[in-house]
Amino acid sequence: MMAQITILEGINRALADAMAADETVLCFGEDVADPEDGGVLGVTKGLSSRFGEHRVRSTPIAEQAIIGAAIGVSLGGFKPVAEIMLMNFTTVAMDMIVNHAAKLRFMSGGQTNVPIVIRTMTGSGFANGGQHSDYLEAWFAHTAGLKVVAPSNPADAYGLLLSAIDDPDPVLFIENLPTYFTKGEAPAAGHRVPIGKASVLAEGADLTIIAYARMVQEAKAATEALAGQGIGVELIDLRSIAPWDRETVLASVARTGRAIIVHEAVTPFGVGAEISAVINESLFGALKAPVKRLGAAFCPVPFSRPLESAFAPTAATIEAAAKALLA
Repeated sequence: MMAQITILEGINRALADAMAADETVLCFGEDVADPEDGGVLGVTKGLSSRFGEHRVRSTPIAEQAIIGAAIGVSLGGFKPVAEIMLMNFTTVAMDMIVNHAAKLRFMSGGQTNVPIVIRTMTGSGFANGGQHSDYLEAWFAHTAGLKVVAPSNPADAYGLLLSAIDDPDPVLFIENLPTYFTKGEAPAAGHRVPIGKASVLAEGADLTIIAYARMVQEAKAATEALAGQGIGVELIDLRSIAPWDRETVLASVARTGRAIIVHEAVTPFGVGAEISAVINESLFGALKAPVKRLGAAFCPVPFSRPLESAFAPTAATIEAAAKALLA
């Protein structure tokens, strides 16, 4: 039996392996060093003890300064991994991310690049409220010069993070808080997942479901339930949001003629809208039904448990949407 690790362990291993292989890799952010327990959930636990606090440094609560420092040291030849504790707090650093990190390669005429990784976590389900749980990936995917990835399992978390650290441009690495302790096969040391390449998790002829992050797990449960009813779903884990794997998605939808795009972000103006538009532009004549988008309700993430449980798509709502599309 293959060894099992959690997503949290996959991220920790990737950071440790990258730092061991390359002395220019640095980590910093609020509470990331061991005197502060390696972050609020211990994702970076053990790293400062192993590599020293000159390479793994806890910072003040100052997101703009964290990203500004990351940009600065990257221009000096380092590969910083900067942690913004929660995705909502990227708003504090939006100027540094969008106006500086994303644009320096363009504005220098290609003479310089910004090889930074911005790690951040988010996700509903823990009653963290509207200022701590949003998926904001569409904002960053809309920004030229940024790459955006969102793994759904431990092996991809490990492999995508190594690829992000290798990348010469800024990468936003989105972690889902409710799935940190999801277990899966441990990848081989050094395993890398290419940025921009999706994974086909199930094959089927009736319908394509495209998802990423936690919604892959919900879609997988729906796919299994539909298979028991004789409905064949092709399930695609997007893994990378920007760039996204158009070739794999379009090839699948061309075969099935039907598509559902699922994400935890609110539905309007989301990643699903972009993918739906591309599918319609490329495959309009091959579609057997309109492309369906499934996302969260257009409101802040509720603090109330009953409201929060109804906020984002679930396996049951994905299954129902699939049946409606086939009908």
